[in-house]
Amino acid sequence: MAIKEGLRPGGRSARVQESIHSAVRELLQEQERSSVTVPQIAARAGVTPSTIYRRWGDLSALLADVALVRMRPDSEPANTGSLRSDLRAWAEQYLDEMSSEPGRNMMRDVQSSATPGYCVSILSSQLQTILDRYPNEPKPGVDRLINMVVAPTVFRILFASAALEVEELHRLIDIALAP
Repeated sequence: MAIKEGLRPGGRSARVQESIHSAVRELLQEQERSSVTVPQIAARAGVTPSTIYRRWGDLSALLADVALVRMRPDSEPANTGSLRSDLRAWAEQYLDEMSSEPGRNMMRDVQSSATPGYCVSILSSQLQTILDRYPNEPKPGVDRLINMVVAPTVFRILFASAALEVEELHRLIDIALAP
């Protein structure tokens, strides 16, 4: 199932979705992810389990939907005054957030999503915002930044024994910025 974006703001469906998302977030803070169930979420949200199954199909789709919503940024990437430092600030924040246990879980949930490309569009939008600030500077494209900075970061977070060090991240950015 896809992320539920076409809901009327403030409408009943939007309120129900927010109630369910809120219940998921609360339960994930209170207990192990593996012990969270649809009936628990439904009880906390004040809906029936069938409401959740009808909208999301199963627990993994719901967890993926909540993760995708949480991945949307609350604000634009920091504007530090230069392309290199903006990219470094953004990448450091991304590394910090995603290498945490909640961040790793969120990335695993997104992998289970029916719309994993949505995550790429979120990241692409953030990177494009940074690139657009510097129209007169030579710069890489968004795809190059995703391939040379984001992809190795995600790979190391999910599959290596340790995430990238900040210095390694800075070197990847320097390589991506090189002509």
